Amino acid sequence: MRGSGNGTGVGSNRGPNRRRVLTGAAAAAAGFYAGPMLWTAGRARAATPKAGGHMTFGVSAGSTSDTFDPGKVGNAFESVMQYTVGSMLTEIDADGGVQPKLATGWDSSADATRWTFELRKDAVFHDGRKVTSEDVIASLNHHRGEKSESTAKPIMAAVEDISADGPSTVVVALSAADADFPFKLSSFNFPIYPANADGTMDWQSRNGCGPYRVTAFDAGVRAEFERHPDYFARGPRAHFDSVSLLCLSDTAARQNALMTGEVDAIDRVDLATFDLLAKATGITVEEVPNKTHYTFPMRTDTAPFTDLNVRLALKHAVDREALLKTILRGHGVIGNDTPINSTYRYYSDEVPQRTYDPDRARHYLKKAGHEGLALDLHASDAAFTRAVDASVLLAENAKAAGFDISVKRAAQDGYWNDVWMKVPWSACYWYGTPTEDGIFTTAYSAGADWNDTFWDNERFNELLVAARGELDEALRAEMYHEMQLILNEDGGLIAPVFANDVFATRDGIAHGPLANNFEVDGRLFFERWWREDA
Repeated sequence: MRGSGNGTGVGSNRGPNRRRVLTGAAAAAAGFYAGPMLWTAGRARAATPKAGGHMTFGVSAGSTSDTFDPGKVGNAFESVMQYTVGSMLTEIDADGGVQPKLATGWDSSADATRWTFELRKDAVFHDGRKVTSEDVIASLNHHRGEKSESTAKPIMAAVEDISADGPSTVVVALSAADADFPFKLSSFNFPIYPANADGTMDWQSRNGCGPYRVTAFDAGVRAEFERHPDYFARGPRAHFDSVSLLCLSDTAARQNALMTGEVDAIDRVDLATFDLLAKATGITVEEVPNKTHYTFPMRTDTAPFTDLNVRLALKHAVDREALLKTILRGHGVIGNDTPINSTYRYYSDEVPQRTYDPDRARHYLKKAGHEGLALDLHASDAAFTRAVDASVLLAENAKAAGFDISVKRAAQDGYWNDVWMKVPWSACYWYGTPTEDGIFTTAYSAGADWNDTFWDNERFNELLVAARGELDEALRAEMYHEMQLILNEDGGLIAPVFANDVFATRDGIAHGPLANNFEVDGRLFFERWWREDA
């Protein structure tokens, strides 16, 4: 991974560097990708970004309960809005490294417990107000404290104090070392909004400091934006005059909108028609391996999943190869009941790959005192494309192990509020995070708001804290390897496959090298892409 300017990111896979070199605003601006090459269908051609025009994107996941509160971002529609309206202190580049954004650079103490961020002096909110350290403090504090309801609260749990050292410098003191702290601040949870008089964050105004400002918003339906004329990265970035975000949760409707020209690009292409779409005139289908994984979380606090033997039985009753072939049409890789794959720095190939083994599944089921077991599996295509079909296939294959699984199809709208984490067993998906600590903390640490398996393993939690601050790369790798093994063996996670990011664009839309930290260029397509025909 690479840092900005002449620096390298702390926690880089190129060495245990402990400090980040502060860089000037000019160097930070130069660090933004300017798009020298466009990659299409495996071939590169010269591409110079052009300013102007409009782009409409059809996104697969949204809800009528969608909000601009960055502490409650729960789907693609909301996260795209945050990246479009807001600006984060840092950003993940196409190589997986951390780069400056609203911050020009940062420095840390030798033990990685004190981080100092220098802010751009040319950053302004959409209403023209200058971005100051007080705004950054208010925005980060939104995810801290007993009253915070933010799902990013676990990420900020180690923050003891955030203070200003002048109008353009923010100092973050941690209770424990965190070698990856700058990576975490790139998340869609951490855009900077203005501070209210009482020190809270004013997200309600939608007055961000990002590339576009809101002109219309209909929750879970559509959002309209126009370019922020004083955006600090305009030129290398923010090429479109205006952009539209449409929620098209139905796969067929989303793809039809692309074919008819209603939208310029879509996420989550229907893999069943991948080949046909790829041959369509005027459309390009693109594919990027990434960290997105499909899951079936079992609530370990709810019977029968309180019994480890039941969990192990189900894990061995899942035919991962069948799911990869049938649901993903081969556009992905097999998972191993952890959220970590080979795109991560500390991926362990020493965790034995779990395979479809009905006999072994029956063995564990008998150890749990069952000759057979009836279960309900709740699913909706809101979880991931063809999640219901995947659940039906899982149920069919699990019959050989003695399971009688009834698939309960849920409505797409409201699935995340009404079903996920409410029922004992459901379908889900995760994008992953730039670092192992990010996904482990968010989804598997004890008490985390999004710990959808409600799992609590003492050794795992101890290692999570220790690895977060460990500066010896070899020892840190050992810790993360052990954590993957613990989660694989003890957790409530069934993660059978990792899905490639497959999206499509119409002719005229161009981009540079693609990031893989989230779907569709890290969800920054409105900021990074442009129209060739502008």
